[in-house]
Amino acid sequence: MALKLNPTTFSFPSSSSSSSSSIRKHRCSRVFMASTLPPAITKEVENLKKPYCPPREVHVQVTHSMPQQKMEIFKSLEGWAEENILVHLKPVEKCWQPMDYLPEPESEGFYEQVKELRERCKEIPDDYFVVLVGDMITEEALPTYQTMLNTLDGVRDETGASLTSWAIWTRAWTAEENRHGDLLNKYLYLSGRVDMKQIEKTIQYLIGSGMDPKTENNPYLGFIYTSFQERATFISHGNTARHAKEYGDLKLAQICGIIASDEKRHETAYTKIVEKLFEIDPDGTVMALADMMKKKISMPAHLMYDGRDDNLFEHFSTVAQRLGVYTAKDYADILEFLVGRWNIEKLTGLSGEGCKAQDFVCGLPPRIRRLEERAQGRTKQASAVPFSWVFGREIIV
Repeated sequence: MALKLNPTTFSFPSSSSSSSSSIRKHRCSRVFMASTLPPAITKEVENLKKPYCPPREVHVQVTHSMPQQKMEIFKSLEGWAEENILVHLKPVEKCWQPMDYLPEPESEGFYEQVKELRERCKEIPDDYFVVLVGDMITEEALPTYQTMLNTLDGVRDETGASLTSWAIWTRAWTAEENRHGDLLNKYLYLSGRVDMKQIEKTIQYLIGSGMDPKTENNPYLGFIYTSFQERATFISHGNTARHAKEYGDLKLAQICGIIASDEKRHETAYTKIVEKLFEIDPDGTVMALADMMKKKISMPAHLMYDGRDDNLFEHFSTVAQRLGVYTAKDYADILEFLVGRWNIEKLTGLSGEGCKAQDFVCGLPPRIRRLEERAQGRTKQASAVPFSWVFGREIIV
């Protein structure tokens, strides 16, 4: 899952379930105590006593919003999911593995292969590595995404090893996605270009923070969210592949490209689920889509923190926008793609509320683009910000 820019400059009417909601970071207050200990010891004691407090969601959290009777829809789709969704998984023996693209540690030529890897990437600029690291960290927070899927009523893995089609999909999807972070992490480690300890701290903070994308335990909302996110990660990894090729690192381009290919396959599965929901319950599904878009699609890593920069995700997103890896335009393009993919404009027989939701969603992509154009016209002067991931070197944001 991916990635990236949170279009906070857009202002849409809030849904009834989250009208007073906002996403922001919450940190524990620092407590200073008088002491006769030397300053260095005092700081060490304070750090030991400070409670664990990662960034976290503080908006009003809504749970179990799907009516009970709609649970039956997902139970009735068990057979359909087995035939139409599980086919988008690849057998393990046919899947690529991270070691297919990395130096072979058992080989006598291992050190030479690592040297060649470092030579290929030594001229790649720091801002590219900031974006690649951000993408990798997002992938490494996979435990959070599996947890999120298992909050969804009617499709969760009830036992941890359930044999329902929905549960099999969630576990196998997680297993496929797990290779993405593994591969990027190992590549970045071998490159020597980034501060792995700071990156590892960022990953731990992010997983500890969790995520509430405002899907409300509702699989309608959850599968709309994952459809959007899988396309976003497909776009982002595809663009990092393009940049790597331009910088002359064809192996890194291949790595990012093969990850993007996985994301595209997963996008196909999730969009197919929502397509089926439109077929069965067009009114409820279009209202769910409008609800998610009014709340805005929050990006999986929006609580990103490295122990230093309280605005790390904003800074990372700005660099991604500047490099064209993931932009506000992409956000609008994804929605426009999904509106077309699900034939939203052609829906008929909707209720009054359904028609309003249809009009809102269909009119949203051009509105987002207009708002982004205005925002670009008010773009603040660029400034340099230190990124711990690249040893504190400053990057233009």
